[in-house]
Amino acid sequence: MNHPKITVYGIPNCDTVKKARQWLTEQGLAFDFHDFKKQGVPEAGLDAWLPALGWDKLVNRQGTTWRKLDPALQSGVQDDASARALMLQQPSVIKRPVVDWGPQAQPRFTVGFKAETWTQLGR
Repeated sequence: MNHPKITVYGIPNCDTVKKARQWLTEQGLAFDFHDFKKQGVPEAGLDAWLPALGWDKLVNRQGTTWRKLDPALQSGVQDDASARALMLQQPSVIKRPVVDWGPQAQPRFTVGFKAETWTQLGR
């Protein structure tokens, strides 16, 4: 079976990213891993994710990084532009993992990990 190129974006010590990477490996799906901590947030990727997923799905408002932000900064995140600036400055605020399933996949991008959803995408 010929699978499109899959790229997983996240932070290696994130439990959800660990589960996602393990699941992909168990399914025999090859993927590249992009580490936000070492490689930063790819601006071109972010510019593709925002219209596809929405800033409100990408910004993890339940996470520690968000909760540690100044309330004025939190309230200033209200649209793609303000969310983009925050995500570039604070990569840990991005909900993880973001996955690019390749140009032929529908949907092309997902955020978070749900084995049920991924089973459909990984075929």
